[in-house]
Amino acid sequence: MDTSKKIARLAIEALEDKKAEDIKIIDISELSVIADYFIIAGGSNRSQIQALSDNVEEKLGRAGHFKKQVEGYDSANWILLDFGDVIVHVFDKENRLLYDLERIWCDGRQIAKEDL
Repeated sequence: MDTSKKIARLAIEALEDKKAEDIKIIDISELSVIADYFIIAGGSNRSQIQALSDNVEEKLGRAGHFKKQVEGYDSANWILLDFGDVIVHVFDKENRLLYDLERIWCDGRQIAKEDL
């Protein structure tokens, strides 16, 4: 299994552990050099969104994959975790609808966790 798939799978497991809502995986490897996968998930409130982010960072860190950058943690309406080839976006409902990354990256291929 290549590294980006392993990171994506671990990130999804971490999100599922904390009950993330509506997790989407978008393969953007053919569209962009910034990453292979976008993972988009939702949380119901600031505390859950931060807990989702913390769990992703912790689980990946234990596996030896460390974030390059994090944005939006304090406000927690959209947290971006950059792990290089995998970028995790955790949104509140309002901002997920507003930014609509699924539409922006619709040329990417949405995939199921089982296909990683």
